[in-house]
Amino acid sequence: MSLVTSLIYRRRHPVLGRLMRELLALYGMEVPPAAEIGPGLQVFHRGFGTVLHPFTTLGADVTLYNGVTIGRADPWVPQQRSAMERVVLEDGVVVCAGAKIVCKHGVLTVGAGTVVGANAVLTRSTGRNEIWAGVPARRVGFRGAPADGTESTALATNPSSPAV
Repeated sequence: MSLVTSLIYRRRHPVLGRLMRELLALYGMEVPPAAEIGPGLQVFHRGFGTVLHPFTTLGADVTLYNGVTIGRADPWVPQQRSAMERVVLEDGVVVCAGAKIVCKHGVLTVGAGTVVGANAVLTRSTGRNEIWAGVPARRVGFRGAPADGTESTALATNPSSPAV
């Protein structure tokens, strides 16, 4: 377990929690005590610039890269009046460098095994084992076989995008 991951898990400690959160701040990370973090979290590149909203739930084996933001799409509205309820990243989700996951209303759920690409801006819930990229993010493929059980390549291409 990396030092940063260790600090994240200890941020709720009744006596040392504040110190742990201040040490995370030295890495430019903000992980509030209210954020729920499952086992097996991996944080790459020390998570520089990563910010999680207090109403965030990370499942087991989630991977976060640097510069990730998970939060509200309406930061100008006082928290009590925001329509956002929670952002949930299910088990095995990978959020690449610079990606933003912002919830406008209700619960935004990123399905198990989903990958959110670098610098993507995800504003809606996803299915399982999908690959999302772009601004705003859209599904560009599947990780392994798609959820409907049909055959697929590791990365299904979007018919509206040019071939590479």
